[in-house]
Amino acid sequence: MELTLLGTGAPEGLPRPDCPCAACATALGPQARAATALLVDGVLLLDLTPGAAFAAARAGHSLGGVRQVLLSHPHDGPAVEVPAGLPQPARVPDGRELALLTGHRVRALALDAPGTGYEVVGPEGERVLYLPPGAAPAGLEGARSPYEMVVLDVTGRPDALARLRSAGAIGAVTDVVAVHVDHDVPPGPELDRRLAAAGARAVPDGTTLIVGAYESVPDVPRRALVLGGARSGKSVEAERRLAAFPDVLYVATGGTRGGDTEWAQRVAVHRERRPGSWRTTESCDLLPLLADAGDPAPLLVDCLSLWLTHVMDEVGAWDDAEWAGGGEKALRGRVAELVDGVRRTRRTVVAVSNEVGSGIVPATASGRRYRDELGRLNAAFAGECEQVLLVVAGQALALRG
Repeated sequence: MELTLLGTGAPEGLPRPDCPCAACATALGPQARAATALLVDGVLLLDLTPGAAFAAARAGHSLGGVRQVLLSHPHDGPAVEVPAGLPQPARVPDGRELALLTGHRVRALALDAPGTGYEVVGPEGERVLYLPPGAAPAGLEGARSPYEMVVLDVTGRPDALARLRSAGAIGAVTDVVAVHVDHDVPPGPELDRRLAAAGARAVPDGTTLIVGAYESVPDVPRRALVLGGARSGKSVEAERRLAAFPDVLYVATGGTRGGDTEWAQRVAVHRERRPGSWRTTESCDLLPLLADAGDPAPLLVDCLSLWLTHVMDEVGAWDDAEWAGGGEKALRGRVAELVDGVRRTRRTVVAVSNEVGSGIVPATASGRRYRDELGRLNAAFAGECEQVLLVVAGQALALRG
């Protein structure tokens, strides 16, 4: 089954008309995207958009063979003119199936937002799932077999990917293609990086894909370290990396601080940001979590700097005499155990840590000790990760991977 993406942008396109934002200002040339529309084997058109006939011609196709036009979501603004020869657009009721004379079958899926999702099965049995912008499946039967291709709003609804993965509808070789691309993510390398972290990719308008060709499926890094300074956006970046995956275990190493209202407010903000399907545990005992082969859930550890503070408390590292009398050796041993646990783990791990070595030199010996030991911990942990990111002013820079 052949799928041609006549457009891959949001309903208003990218750049949006008269939008002065930085993303729209840079969405030029190959980064510009028309509203999303899909042509399946030249016979089925999913979503009719302005200029669809010209977009098909530019991609080397014609709409002359289209036998069915289906709409997936409400179209705002004036009605789109139907090109001569095309059938009138329709919508399949949720749960119903439409059979085409060409051997294609289309089943409508209910969504949690206005619109309809379509499962398209080709004459040879290949399966594609297409979802409209801002939507996720409202319910999925358990133990589904993976689709060969899923086309959806990855940046706007990463939780839709998590639901599909949880239901078994997305497997290791499912080609996840991002469409309805809007100006909420800068186009170009940043968009590609965020999509790759979710196991997805974007393609230019006019691209034709063969359903079942898996050679372009992104390889998601299994271990990642996200570094950054205070309020740099490092935690947001780490959470975003796992937003498209189900049943994430969030490991908070900060614990509770009775009577500290400012700390309680910070914890509350973090909790409100996390998807409802995530679990949370407050612990600095990371080794059993890393070694738990029976739990495949990804781990998000936030953060290593608080873990180090906890361990330095336990070994008496703040006192010069205790440090010289065995505290330093004990701390290095604990760090080595953690690094070995990361090396051996089979789980997906995203860890957050502070980057504190680039600012003012601490005035106290204990402060300088903490700075030095955190630098050593970050370097050793990063050595076991496929990807290392540095977040500065909310912008993620890939240091590795």
